Amino acid sequence: MKLNKGILLVLIGASFFGFTPIFAKLGFSYGYSLGQINIVQMIISFVLLWSLALIKRSRFDGLTKKNVLQIMMTGCFVGLTSIFYYGSLQYLPASLAIILLFQFVWIGILLEWIFNKIKPAPITVLSILLILVGVFFSSNILNGEIQGLPLKGIIFGILSAFTYAGFIFFSGKVAVNVNPWIRSSFMATGSTILVLILFMRDIPTVLPLENTLLTTAMGVSLFGAVLPPLFFAAGAPLISGGIANILTSIELPIAIVSASIILSETVTPLQWFGTAIILAAIAFNEVGSNLFRIRRHSNPSTKP
Repeated sequence: MKLNKGILLVLIGASFFGFTPIFAKLGFSYGYSLGQINIVQMIISFVLLWSLALIKRSRFDGLTKKNVLQIMMTGCFVGLTSIFYYGSLQYLPASLAIILLFQFVWIGILLEWIFNKIKPAPITVLSILLILVGVFFSSNILNGEIQGLPLKGIIFGILSAFTYAGFIFFSGKVAVNVNPWIRSSFMATGSTILVLILFMRDIPTVLPLENTLLTTAMGVSLFGAVLPPLFFAAGAPLISGGIANILTSIELPIAIVSASIILSETVTPLQWFGTAIILAAIAFNEVGSNLFRIRRHSNPSTKP
């Protein structure tokens, strides 16, 4: 029963994240800038997360000046991911922007290899190759549609994958014993400060706050920065990390389906084929690696 509840909560959390492109695209259609959307989004996330942390009476145990700074710097990766991801949505179809963001999977493996000296297993290397094949098909290169897209959007999309992978990597290393609500709130503080500094010139344009900007920013904030962590925090401890990683990949098809239905973007069968390859590669890496570990433990080497 616990397993089913954990799976459901993680699926819901990942599904929420898949709707963020809709609100970002909506904001751009209203004529708001990248800075305006990010500023209001980060302020809303900051207020909501700190309010929830204080309402829950979360403890500040384990905090030091050093790790508070580390947590806030890790949060800067969230701000950068938001900037680059929404930046790519300005120039690219949402279906392609989310696919570029999803390259964080193999980039994260690369970071583990570089910083932790953990060499990827053959199954992981094969999964990375499958992901790249999936990207080839899902980007619609064969139909030549990607050639007419701005290079700036593609660069932003790739950068969002690197910063998101960096966030995942460092968030698992920094102040892990600190209450997760307090960690999330300090991360939101770091990302908010970063966005306010980078988009300082846009701050005066935010006020007076218009309802359309508030709606847009509230949407990307709730679906991108508040609701997913809430459901992940409740569901992830009930299931294994491998299953959680597989389940979170549902945000990819959710984002593409929502872009197709709500934003009326055209998604070709070839793109769906590439998306299916990416999802299969993620599942193959997680399941295959777990099976390999199980077999290795059940047949231990006789060598010392």
